[in-house]
Amino acid sequence: MDYEAGLDRAMDELPDFSGSDERLSVPDPETQKDGAFTRLTNLSAIADALSRDPEHLHSTIQRELGTAGQFENGRGRYNGTFTPSDFSAAIDAYIEEYVTCSECGLPDTRLVMENRTQMLRCEACGAFRPVAKRRRKQAQRDVPDLEEGKTYEVKITGTGRKGDGVAEKGKYTIFVPGAQKGDEVEIYIKNISGNLAFARIA
Repeated sequence: MDYEAGLDRAMDELPDFSGSDERLSVPDPETQKDGAFTRLTNLSAIADALSRDPEHLHSTIQRELGTAGQFENGRGRYNGTFTPSDFSAAIDAYIEEYVTCSECGLPDTRLVMENRTQMLRCEACGAFRPVAKRRRKQAQRDVPDLEEGKTYEVKITGTGRKGDGVAEKGKYTIFVPGAQKGDEVEIYIKNISGNLAFARIA
């Protein structure tokens, strides 16, 4: 067998790398505000498109948003106010970390455990690597919009389940007893827990 024929045969036996991540069609996040929470109503559909466990996706979204939440009946619920673009950024980070092959760039991968280490195996090119833990970007740029013990001017934009006024400042949802929707009040921040803050009228 001459060199050219051997090269042609070798090329024929190589895996096809001509694909692209365009085959990864992910639904746009569908969100719904629910008092102090934001719901991601099509979480399961997004996880299905990625061929990943929805609870795993949910836990990563929580980490990326820097908040707590709950997964139930195919939906995710997260403490605080978040936009569809916030969820899109979190899902993109998930895809980069847990779906896309770092060697060929294709999404034809699966998660496996080996020696108690989570690994990403690519079915297209055979690459096999540990999942890289990414530092949360939010932690690097996090400048608090609120601080305990300080006062702020806010507009009450809603009412909580217990009748408290609800205001938004940055990533925080603030509960203000005695305030009514439409009020513009000066408040004193008594306590902050995650993306939730509890205040009184100053």
